[in-house]
Amino acid sequence: MYDLITELYPICRSMTGDGVRQTLEIVGRLMPLETREAPSGTPVFDWTVPKEWNIKDAYIRDPEGKKIIDFAQSNLHVVGYSIPVRRVMSLAELKKHLFTLP
Repeated sequence: MYDLITELYPICRSMTGDGVRQTLEIVGRLMPLETREAPSGTPVFDWTVPKEWNIKDAYIRDPEGKKIIDFAQSNLHVVGYSIPVRRVMSLAELKKHLFTLP
């Protein structure tokens, strides 16, 4: 079980997307699964399948260029369905976009 969790934990999963597919493929090695896909926008009961959200990389660098927040180190460093941003900004401006615990 520990090996399974070790393999599953780093996978970035949202409600849809490549992380879900990868997770189901791994679980499918352990038990029979039948999967079906529904395109984004498909109504399902009282819900509509959302757009896929797949992420490849994300990070924040300090003024010296060192990565201080890195998605490769923890997928919890990015809020799901975040939009891509490529820009230099002050710490004060960046703080408006960060979610942290006190």
